[in-house]
Amino acid sequence: MKESKDNLFPIFNEILKKEEKEILLKQNAKVIWMTGLSGSGKTTIAKGVERHLHSIGILNQLLDGDNIRVGISNNLTFSSEDRAENIRRISEVSKLFLNCGVITLNCFVSPTIEIRNIAKEIIGVDNFIEVYINASVNTCEERDVKGLYRKARNGEIQDFTGISAPFEAPKSPKIEINTNQLSIDESVQKVLDYILPIIKTSKI
Repeated sequence: MKESKDNLFPIFNEILKKEEKEILLKQNAKVIWMTGLSGSGKTTIAKGVERHLHSIGILNQLLDGDNIRVGISNNLTFSSEDRAENIRRISEVSKLFLNCGVITLNCFVSPTIEIRNIAKEIIGVDNFIEVYINASVNTCEERDVKGLYRKARNGEIQDFTGISAPFEAPKSPKIEINTNQLSIDESVQKVLDYILPIIKTSKI
């Protein structure tokens, strides 16, 4: 007999709730979703936020696009269908961390409004903090430490966001950081200024 979803019996209502884990950790769990072009500064900013949160006793987990692509999504391509599946998987993983009371820092291009709405629906609007890391294509291309823009210009990478595939900027992000103008330290501080009053429940 083939396995069927009819034979699944989830126990979500029987396990400890997010709120109970948050009491233990003395923090309010949220998913900080950083979106922007490759090279805009998402991961660099997230690493700064990660280190600061850790230094003041706030448990957090950083999820980065390249790390995910060599792990749970190593079987996916960069087609529109697989990009959506990649974001679905990331969102489900983020929700697991969220339900453990952990602050999750996500760094993903997630180029379309539709694809980010998938994430927001899975994670929950109240727990989803969208951060737009805004940098021009020219700025990202000048940084291009991975050489991806050069490869995209040469036709070696297809459907590369910002070159041969579109990026849809968020219409109303909770935070917008223009890394054309702000330094890394200033960008990190701007994220911290917004999230710390939300995620802290006591003096740390």
